[in-house]
Amino acid sequence: MAEKLLIVSGKRKTAIAKVTVRPGTGKIFYNHILYTDLPLFHKLALAEPIRIYERELGNLKNDFYVKTLSGGKEAQIQATRLAIAKALVKITESDVLRKAYLAYDRNLLVADSRRKETRKPGDSKARAKRQKSYR
Repeated sequence: MAEKLLIVSGKRKTAIAKVTVRPGTGKIFYNHILYTDLPLFHKLALAEPIRIYERELGNLKNDFYVKTLSGGKEAQIQATRLAIAKALVKITESDVLRKAYLAYDRNLLVADSRRKETRKPGDSKARAKRQKSYR
């Protein structure tokens, strides 16, 4: 019997998280590390979609293997959180779960499209303008 496998990606700024979902007991492996070994706020951010799922639909029967690329640590965590929530909605095809995620935090299902503003030629930063002297 072939193992059921699902791959979902999430993005935040330039960070990309690819989540592979396999049958299991609800564990999350973040870059080959169990998510409970991460710093507190990262651990809580990754647990949010799982906790909402368990509140709405009961126990989880899948393991998540996350691989992140580029971006910063926080953006990678947010991209992972997005990918896990998208994967859970895709697996269950549950409208109740989808609505619960959207009610809790829209960024669990919808990627944040904001990006860094580009620098303008002749200026120091994206919004900064050169000072003008009148005397």
